[in-house]
Amino acid sequence: MFYDIFNGDADGIFSLHQYRLENPVSHSRLITGVKRDIQLLAQVQDVSNCNLTVFDISLDSNRPALLRLLQQNNTVRYFDHHFAGDIPGSPALSPYIDLSAETCTSLIVHAQLSGKYTLWAICGAFGDNLHRKATTLAKTLKLSPPDIIRLQELGELFNYNGYGYSLEDLHFHPRQLYQAVQPFANPFDFLDTSTELVALRTGCREDIALAMQQQELKTSGKNRIYRLPDAPWARRVVGVFSNRRAKEEPASAHAVVTENSDGTLRISVRAPLAEQCHADRLCRLFPTGGGRAAAAGINHLPADMFDRFIDTFQSFYT
Repeated sequence: MFYDIFNGDADGIFSLHQYRLENPVSHSRLITGVKRDIQLLAQVQDVSNCNLTVFDISLDSNRPALLRLLQQNNTVRYFDHHFAGDIPGSPALSPYIDLSAETCTSLIVHAQLSGKYTLWAICGAFGDNLHRKATTLAKTLKLSPPDIIRLQELGELFNYNGYGYSLEDLHFHPRQLYQAVQPFANPFDFLDTSTELVALRTGCREDIALAMQQQELKTSGKNRIYRLPDAPWARRVVGVFSNRRAKEEPASAHAVVTENSDGTLRISVRAPLAEQCHADRLCRLFPTGGGRAAAAGINHLPADMFDRFIDTFQSFYT
């Protein structure tokens, strides 16, 4: 039995897609969720003698479930670029983990497959806001500027779809988007026929228009913080909005805050594009925080800790 476990954003989807283009199986069980639903290995219960491939979720956040699965005689191949902590030394575990701020899981898989599916890796890199890496890779294929823009839109729209408090916030279940691209070896063929992209394009345009009307919180210094309301559009657009604001002011750090229905706060942090570091360290100082050096987040910050977060955020990026 095969299990494919992947983050529901562009990087997770396109990492899995590259891997299965090279290593097809007749059937695998797909386990995914919204972008912030990262403890996905806990959903694999009471299995043994199975092959698991994991894409774009933190090993550290999945450690107890991973150890249990290894003890149950499963084999695991783990591709990721988030904070991992100590990697278990098991012969049943094959880790492909790179914490560099200039990589993503799609690029890690791309390297392991000897660069065989570069077009899909470009989509994943664009989705993870690694525009410089994606563009450099696209130039190795001598892609035209219009074709590069099409791959960028594909990556960014799949990433946009991954954001939400729950699956009900999303336009499409991430499993559905993976299954939509699964038949295509070439992303341009998918771009030419996809109805999913039409819906995502319209939704993203409407959501970002609402987000751009929101005012920056008044704080001191160069960094910028925005607070969005408790609404599905706000939860969906957090990633796109954070990346857009970060590109406007590359020397500044950015935080976008949305309200959870339980009264806690969900925070998305972008390190300055000019110096992509410390976002994961910052967020891990708070309950439910994690991520990577360039971009990280906190899923459920108690509202009474918000002032402390602002002070810490400012101190990290002075």
